[in-house]
Amino acid sequence: MSVYDKLQTLNITLPPVALPAATYVPFVQTGNLVFLSGHIAKQDGKVWTGQLGKTMQTAEGAQAARAVAVDLLGTLHAAVGDLNKVKRIVKVMSLVNSSPDYTEHHLVTNGCSELIGQVFGDKGTHARSAFGVAQLPLGACVEIELIAELA
Repeated sequence: MSVYDKLQTLNITLPPVALPAATYVPFVQTGNLVFLSGHIAKQDGKVWTGQLGKTMQTAEGAQAARAVAVDLLGTLHAAVGDLNKVKRIVKVMSLVNSSPDYTEHHLVTNGCSELIGQVFGDKGTHARSAFGVAQLPLGACVEIELIAELA
């Protein structure tokens, strides 16, 4: 089954690449690696704001991370033209806007990792980091970046 068939099964429509909000580009390819800039969580087209452990619970944070994964896939598609060219998702780095005592950053990030695994299967198994941060741009609850290898 192609990546696009899997996306259709999951009722996911890839969004267009979001315009950068500052001085950077959405992706850079060097050799067979594609680096995607950090994408912040959005809900209904607006920044998904909140702080885990204060105004949001882990399950909602995981939903936000899943939404970021959909946006990342849209950018990756724009970068490579065909997601079936992806040989491997190499790394995901997740920043979680959280209170000082919050400790479930990894569970929030699972929202992204699980969707990538569903879409890419074994090629979606990736290395990962999940960090808690005091704040993110525009008050977003989650920001995630991704590195992919092309065949």
